[in-house]
Amino acid sequence: MEVLLIGIYSIFVWLIFFKFKWLPWNITSQVIVVTLPVIGLTVLILVLNIVAPSSHDVRVINYVVQVVPRVTGRVIEVPAEPNRLMKKGSVLFRIDPVPFKNEAAAAEAKLVEARAKLNDAVANLSVASAGARELRENLKAASAQVGVVSAKLDLARKRLEQNRELVSTGAGSRFELERAETDAAEAQSQLDSARAAEGQVVQKLSAVVGGDQAQVASAKAQLAAANAQVASAQAQLADANWKLSETTVYAAADGYPINVQLRVGSTASAFAGFPVMSFVETEQWVIALYSQNELRAIEPGNEAEIALKTYPNRIIKCKVDSIVWATGTGQLPFGGALSQPGMPPIQNMIAVKLSPEDKDLFLAAGAVGNGAIYTEHVEPVQILRKVIMRIGTKIDWLILKLH
Repeated sequence: MEVLLIGIYSIFVWLIFFKFKWLPWNITSQVIVVTLPVIGLTVLILVLNIVAPSSHDVRVINYVVQVVPRVTGRVIEVPAEPNRLMKKGSVLFRIDPVPFKNEAAAAEAKLVEARAKLNDAVANLSVASAGARELRENLKAASAQVGVVSAKLDLARKRLEQNRELVSTGAGSRFELERAETDAAEAQSQLDSARAAEGQVVQKLSAVVGGDQAQVASAKAQLAAANAQVASAQAQLADANWKLSETTVYAAADGYPINVQLRVGSTASAFAGFPVMSFVETEQWVIALYSQNELRAIEPGNEAEIALKTYPNRIIKCKVDSIVWATGTGQLPFGGALSQPGMPPIQNMIAVKLSPEDKDLFLAAGAVGNGAIYTEHVEPVQILRKVIMRIGTKIDWLILKLH
């Protein structure tokens, strides 16, 4: 574009000084004619680099997922075809599920066994609790019997004392005295028996663990162990079912499988360092790298244009999505070692994310080219940048090779 402007300027100089000779061609006019385009082009380019900055490093970047299976096994099917578009949820490959089905069946059997033990523990706790309740009822009955017999003994003793007084005074019968003594002795015997029965019940209830009768406490411990076994068996079954579900690997997004190394019969290993294929997602970024002092006037929403090598003689319209305000120089590695002086400097470029207006346009991952962003300042001058962009993309038609 600069050459074109100089050519147009040269035509005007020829017309003014040589064709029509409107001005004399002397030292003064020669100096002015030479310095004027130099100063003018310099000012124009400096302004243009601010209001319509260009980038010679535009890149198309796609997300690439390294596909690694979560389980290890023999591959039985590989529906994924290299470099073919696959929709989200499509099957990439399958691993032989038989070992994992067997593992799931074994875990399910353990769960059934654990649940059976849990039911037994629940039944034992019910029996132990019923026995403890029965003992408590028996203790209440025995205590009540002791109370009744104690009252009966007190009455027998009172009658015995009364008969003794009557006999001593000659007013009572000896037979009544002997029967009172017999009644008192019998009541004492009944009281001893009632207290013995009460003691036996108390002795059975005296074995207490944590506030519960020993048999109930033991049944509760067995129930807790059975619950733990059931929970463990459920976790093992869930893990086995998860492994079984992981034998079929699906595409996590729309994209293209590349570097497909799997073949039927090979072993897929659940090791992060050994991906079995790479999956290039269709979601992508278009970024243009700029020097840090070129970003002063760029704002999200600005108009932008890019020209990629894969599309010669084509301008792709875009919008500025955002500026990625971060570079590698803004990050220091954490560690005890200090950074070494004299290391090669990193190019201090800032990425500007662009959003193409044509959402259906195919952009190859890794495509490169040029680009320009048109700010909202000095818009008439930006026409020059647009012309430069269009001339440059026409040059992309040329393939400069000698072989």
